Amino acid sequence: MDRTRLKILVVDDTKTNIDVLEGILSNDYDVCVALNGKKAIELTEKIRPDLILLDVMMPEMDGYETLRIMREKNILQGIPVIFLTAKADSKSEQTGLDLGAVDYITKPFNPALVTLRIKNQLQLKQQRDHLHELVDEKTADLRRTLKVMLTSLGSLAEYRDPETGEHIKRTQIIVQRIAEELQKNPKFADTITPEYIENLTTAAPLHDIGKVGIHDRILRKPGSLTQDEREIMMQHPQMGYDVLQEATKELHDSPMVRIAAEMALGHHEHWNGEGYPNHKKENDIPIGARIMAVADVYDALVSKRPYKEPYPHKVAVEEIIKGRGTQFDPDVVDAFLSIAEQLPEIYEQFKDTSSSEECKD
Repeated sequence: MDRTRLKILVVDDTKTNIDVLEGILSNDYDVCVALNGKKAIELTEKIRPDLILLDVMMPEMDGYETLRIMREKNILQGIPVIFLTAKADSKSEQTGLDLGAVDYITKPFNPALVTLRIKNQLQLKQQRDHLHELVDEKTADLRRTLKVMLTSLGSLAEYRDPETGEHIKRTQIIVQRIAEELQKNPKFADTITPEYIENLTTAAPLHDIGKVGIHDRILRKPGSLTQDEREIMMQHPQMGYDVLQEATKELHDSPMVRIAAEMALGHHEHWNGEGYPNHKKENDIPIGARIMAVADVYDALVSKRPYKEPYPHKVAVEEIIKGRGTQFDPDVVDAFLSIAEQLPEIYEQFKDTSSSEECKD
């Protein structure tokens, strides 16, 4: 079979009809044959034809039922189907068109009309496929642009904070690893998809974007905060959420930005409801925020700050375990523990220049 030629699947239970169509088409196309609806479904999945000629009147499974099953199984994905029929009444045509057929060819076959109708439908398919490719390319370009913008905005928050840009990279990696581990848990199979993990990882740098609205006097204070200062600092999740929520509206509910907004608002909430700003608990906290809560606290523990020395890796892990079921989602902690041994290597790769001893055993 010539892979450069377009493939046409002919489905008909009558050998005479098949022979006629092969005679008309074989000079220009690769022709595959199915003698019944069941075989047609199998071949469509296997060879992915560029067009299907489907006889209406067949024993056991007629053309209408065959097309209905193909659509139920979602195996067509843009493949045009032309019905072959000896009955050219309007009611039959309406039935076929309602099922998704693009045209009808009547028997006995007129070679010129068969050739023209097939050529027209294949040209339309190629134009649609090209448009899909262009849309996919533009979508990918926009997605890449959005990723760069989100990471840059996250960096802006880090410049305002004593934490470093390496914090962004580390928490991104931890969030991604935890999410990939949670994906193995049947409880999260419908939520944590590969696309969700990609969006979550890209959105992670924005979890503290609300700190841009906190005064440097508080943000960079080397000692403990007063009660008033702490209350101001605790406003940063809501500030971040408000900014990102507005961006979500402008970006037509972009999943990536929506996840960023959820993460910004919820990463200081606690599993038991004793966190802030809204005292949400358990599954009322979005899963992305629950993942970031663990990643953010672990990173804070093993990193040097003006007011503290870094914790050793093992001590930080023990602190995360202590928060299981109170501060943190138990499932997220379990996923974190599964990847914890990978963290020292990550921290060696993305260590703060001011804290070369962080995350040691």
